[in-house]
Amino acid sequence: MKESKKSDASKSAMAAMTSEVRDKSEHCDKARHGTLLVVTGPSGVGKGTMVGCVLRAVDRIKKSVSVTTRECRANETDGIEYFFRTEEEFFAMRDRGEFLEWAEFAGHYYGTPALWVQNALRDGLDVILEIEVQGAKQVREKCDDAILAFISPPSMEALEERLRTRATETPEKIALRLKKAEGELKERHLFDYEVINDNIDEAVRNLEAIVYAERLRIKKRGEAQR
Repeated sequence: MKESKKSDASKSAMAAMTSEVRDKSEHCDKARHGTLLVVTGPSGVGKGTMVGCVLRAVDRIKKSVSVTTRECRANETDGIEYFFRTEEEFFAMRDRGEFLEWAEFAGHYYGTPALWVQNALRDGLDVILEIEVQGAKQVREKCDDAILAFISPPSMEALEERLRTRATETPEKIALRLKKAEGELKERHLFDYEVINDNIDEAVRNLEAIVYAERLRIKKRGEAQR
């Protein structure tokens, strides 16, 4: 009987200690300010696939939810895939300076809501922002502590093959994308990291390594420059 009581007391003490450790861990996670990781690169380079893999493999990281003026599809939920807004609402948000970046694509407008990102970062979450190169440059101008990763193809020939394999665009549109990609590749020196997507598994591991490396940074980028 004494041994049983002693065992119960030990279990209670262990449970209390485990709860205390969990509470401290949660406090540390909340106290840590997250990192804004901007992932960019030419169209067709594999940004979406890589980001999806990182989101499934790494804890405490979220993809930014953009605001868009396009219509909500049947399988989408407002606030999950996108924040769906009218053009009037979108332009009002833009004029109030509520976007980290915004752009027009295929007749619709897209923007990254600054408040959503800031709240997630304050909660200790890392935020991935997957956007075009021009948008990434806008974010750098507004957030000097953002980390920018440029995803490059192994070659222009490989990028052209990927675009043609998708079979979603006309040869004329593919040619325009390739011309744009050439200009974007010339600007990769403006970014913090370059990941070459030659082998998808290796490229994903390298992108994950960037996330973990930034979590170990003593000073944020902006702090280090001051």
